[in-house]
Amino acid sequence: MKYAFSTLGLPGTPLDRSAALAAAHGYDGLELRAHTEEPLHPGTPAGDRIEALRTVTAAGVTVLAVAGYARVAAGGEDAPVLAELKSLVRLAADVEAPYVRVFPGGGDLPEPEADANAVRRLLSVAPFAERHGIRILLETHDSHRTAAAVAGVLDRVAQPGAGALWDVLHTWLGGERPAQSRRSLGGHLGYLQVKDVASAEDLTPLGLGAGVLPLAEAVACAPPDGWLCWEYERRWYPGAAGLAGQLAQGRAHLGRLVAHGAHAE
Repeated sequence: MKYAFSTLGLPGTPLDRSAALAAAHGYDGLELRAHTEEPLHPGTPAGDRIEALRTVTAAGVTVLAVAGYARVAAGGEDAPVLAELKSLVRLAADVEAPYVRVFPGGGDLPEPEADANAVRRLLSVAPFAERHGIRILLETHDSHRTAAAVAGVLDRVAQPGAGALWDVLHTWLGGERPAQSRRSLGGHLGYLQVKDVASAEDLTPLGLGAGVLPLAEAVACAPPDGWLCWEYERRWYPGAAGLAGQLAQGRAHLGRLVAHGAHAE
C-alpha cells in the first residue's frame, strides 16, 4: 500500500514544505489541490511546473493526483468543461501524476440529464487522457455521492482513461457500507480517499480514527497495491486543528488498519 495526503489540509502552503512534510512522515505522495489559491493549477506557467516536479522528486515523493474542480455532470455547454478537463490532464502529465480528480456537480438536474452530461463529456476526453498516461477519476461527491451512482456513469463510459475516486465520507453519507461501495466500483477504482468526522451533522475534520467513519472496513476493501489518500478539509474548516501536527499519527493509524486487514485475510 502507498500513502498520500491532500494539500487541501495545508491551504496556501508552499509545495516544498508540503513535500518535505510528506517525506518526513512516511507518505509516498501528495494529492495536489489544483486551485488558483495554491502553488500549482492549470494556469501555472510551464517553467513553474517543471520546478514543481523537481521539488517533489527531490523530496523523495510523487504527485498522486491533480485535484481539479471540473464538474462533468453540470448543466451548460460542453466546450468549457472539456477545455478545463484537458487543461487538468496536461497539468497532471507535466508533474507526472497518474490521476486527475473531477467532481460530478450535477446540482438539481434530473438524474438522467446529469448522467448523460457526465457520460458524454468523459467519453469525449477519456481518450485524450489515456494518450497522456492519465486517468480522470470521478469522485463520489455531491450529486453522485454513492459508488453506485458513479459506477452507473462509468459503466456507460467504459474507457481506460476514466475511473473513480472513492471518497469514503460521501459513500457513507449516501448510506453505503464500504463492501457495497467497493463492489459497485469494481475495476473503475483509482484510489481511496480517507478522512474522519464526528457525525453526519458535524463534518469538521478530525484525526483519523477519532470519528465515526468505517475506515477499517474501507481500508480492508482497498487494493493492497493501491493508494490511500488522507483528505483533511481544513480549507473549509479553518477552526479545525492543523494537519501538520497530525501527519505522523494519521500515517501510523493507516498503517495499523492496513496491517490488520492483511492479518485478517
